[in-house]
Amino acid sequence: MGCRAAVAAGAGLAERPESYCHRQLLDAIRYLVSGGISWRAMPADFPDWGRVYAFFRRWREHGLITEFHDRLRGKVREREGHEAEPTAGIIDAQSVRAAATVPAASRGYDGGKKVPGRKRHIATDTLGLLLVVAVTAANIGDRDAAVGLLRRMRRLHRDITLVWADGGYTGSLVDWCRDKLALTLEIVKRTDDMEGFVVLPRRWVAERTFAWLMNSRRLTRDYETLPATSEATIRWSMITRMSRRLARPRAAAGTDG
Repeated sequence: MGCRAAVAAGAGLAERPESYCHRQLLDAIRYLVSGGISWRAMPADFPDWGRVYAFFRRWREHGLITEFHDRLRGKVREREGHEAEPTAGIIDAQSVRAAATVPAASRGYDGGKKVPGRKRHIATDTLGLLLVVAVTAANIGDRDAAVGLLRRMRRLHRDITLVWADGGYTGSLVDWCRDKLALTLEIVKRTDDMEGFVVLPRRWVAERTFAWLMNSRRLTRDYETLPATSEATIRWSMITRMSRRLARPRAAAGTDG
């Protein structure tokens, strides 16, 4: 995104005119997410950290991060020969440790994974591109969080009629999806004769998305005070991946490095 396009995207939302080109501010945020640095450790080559954070917060509060992310997702899907809007998805969850900056009110303990911190609940398309994300305390169950996640996904992506999930989403959620959302929730389970690591159909797509996110050092654990900031940081990580994917020569666009 060039300076003029970025300025147009944020026009009228700033409390005062920006003294920096928006491209500089976008690059600074991407650097922070990728490198895992703190806001105050922003290198001198970028704008002052306070101005960068204020820009990040405004884009989060006004929904511009989500809009930017979703437009890029549509471009990537079209480049890969798909319609901009998906018709199927995959849901999964990942527990991550929380830093000391995460308040006790929004953190918990995942007894199954033995992880103290927060949990990331995501829905992706069949390419592994993010559709919706919700960050909760780690003690929130997958099925409980999936209700809000799937309801939001259904509202934003009306063409989706099929969602794959792992065994943690079995039970009444399957019937609830069918009756309340007109959505088929298909559970992909491991069979009793499977031993060791096995790539399961469809489930690996969301697992790969989590692996992509963990390449961003800011996401190796949760450092954010607000869950909404964690969600925004996850979107910024995917923005970087998708923009790099779009920048590659078309012949190499199908590979994921």
